[in-house]
Amino acid sequence: MLDRPLSLENKGLPRFSRPDGAPAGWAVSAGYVPYPAAVAAMEARAAAIADGTAGELVWLLEHPPLYTAGVSSKPADLIQPDRFPVFESGRGGQFTYHGPGQRVVYVMLDLTQRGRDVRAFVAALEAWIIDALATFNVVGEMREGRVGVWVERKGPGWSREDKIAALGVKLRRWVSFHGISLNVEPDLDHFAGIVPCGQTEHGVTSLVDLGRPVTMDEADAALRASFERVFGAVMDEAAPV
Repeated sequence: MLDRPLSLENKGLPRFSRPDGAPAGWAVSAGYVPYPAAVAAMEARAAAIADGTAGELVWLLEHPPLYTAGVSSKPADLIQPDRFPVFESGRGGQFTYHGPGQRVVYVMLDLTQRGRDVRAFVAALEAWIIDALATFNVVGEMREGRVGVWVERKGPGWSREDKIAALGVKLRRWVSFHGISLNVEPDLDHFAGIVPCGQTEHGVTSLVDLGRPVTMDEADAALRASFERVFGAVMDEAAPV
């Protein structure tokens, strides 16, 4: 049974915008960005935002195949430790996979300017993903006790819930970093090397796996439009890497 309605149409989207209306930067990297380089650039930008020397940034990219271990990860959940590089991550959550065909979005926002409400911020991130998925007639859902965005799948005599997007953020001096990942068209077999986010009873899916032949550019356009509805205006900016 669904814990919360997937569609936000009847509730209206939450808003987590800046009172001053200042736009966040919106950057898209070409090619595959190495994880250590991305983390270094993200942390440097988050520090600059906290110091007041740089503006907010939403950074879209793809990584080469790799696994990351969040602060709650368990060693037993790394099933194939030699399959891909494994990186320790300061974000919340457990093990996750990043790789080609998955849109990773690092979200560096100043919560001092937007309201120091962590629950409201996480709810806004969830609503952003769900609203973007609705562009492609995909119903996304939050689950009590499970991080991320899920879809319910049904067939004759069966039903299951698969994860389509992951969420893991960290705050430092009230500036967020890390962010979300959306499965557009990754190789889903790559998730088999871990227990994704510690969930053994559920699978993973993607837009293409659900029968939506969505390109990365189309996914980016949906993410941008939905971000603006929830968080406010953005402006194009050069990618850090």
